[in-house]
Amino acid sequence: MRLLSTKLLASTLAGSLLVAASASAQSDRSDWPESFTVGTASQGGTYYVYGSGWANLIADELGISGGGEVTGGPTQNLALVHGGDVAFGLTTMGPAADAVKGESPLAPGVAMDNVCALFPMYETPFSIAALADSGIESISDIPDGASIGFGPAASTSDTYFPAILETLGVEFDRRNGGWSDLGGQLQDGLIDVIAFAAGIPIPAISQLEVQTDVNIIEFTEEEQAKVLEEFPVSAFSIPASTYQTLEEDARAVSMWNFAIAGCDLPKDFVYEVTKVTMENNDKMRNVHRSAETTVPENIKYNTVLPFHPGAVRWYEENGYEIPDELKLD
Repeated sequence: MRLLSTKLLASTLAGSLLVAASASAQSDRSDWPESFTVGTASQGGTYYVYGSGWANLIADELGISGGGEVTGGPTQNLALVHGGDVAFGLTTMGPAADAVKGESPLAPGVAMDNVCALFPMYETPFSIAALADSGIESISDIPDGASIGFGPAASTSDTYFPAILETLGVEFDRRNGGWSDLGGQLQDGLIDVIAFAAGIPIPAISQLEVQTDVNIIEFTEEEQAKVLEEFPVSAFSIPASTYQTLEEDARAVSMWNFAIAGCDLPKDFVYEVTKVTMENNDKMRNVHRSAETTVPENIKYNTVLPFHPGAVRWYEENGYEIPDELKLD
């Protein structure tokens, strides 16, 4: 009888602890937003696929409403997150460095100090595509005055690729638009070339090469070296397996992408978002295969933005060091 009473007491105590823990977990959500939005980019680009899929994963895992929003891309996402118009966004390190210094083309003179890093995404290669029947097989083949689509205005591609091509001596007529729209224009002969800065495979190109013959144009060694010297990019090689068109790896340059958050978002909320993302890489790869590099080891590629305190907590709990200069005071 005494043994039974002891077991009953232990069971009651365990039940009380579970209830208390549940209540505590519930109270921890008291300052969480009721929903969240992720700033992505135009439809047909990797940001839109990656960001919308990631938003759905977070929403499902944490039981909170959320989704992706079409935007102008990395530069606009920095401004939207800084202003609190969206909770999260996707950006690249070049525009991020400009935003921190108050040199964003969307807000000159405004140092965007309400933008924090969350996690590394992938490298964005700068690549070029043209129809095979155009005869354009190299950058030097691009004729003077060619119409080139650079993606949405103020996107990473639109910010850096025109300057890159000018450095390489290309004269062009600049066009902007969503990637899907530009892919359609290329197929219809309305533009000559598309200059992409987007995660690979780029959905618009994958779709286009199913319908027609496409040339993926690589940088020569000399062109790559010149661009590496002039711009905040790294050497990159587009694997031949990325597209049906490629028979061997293509030489390119790239820039790292990071997910970002408003620095004023609740720490517990951002901790859980980081935890779900970093501990479910298999699910992230199901969102987009470029997420194979969405792993904590790659946090070292952010040297610009402070990490959100909620993200810092997860990284440090799991043995990853965040430099003091990338922590908020």
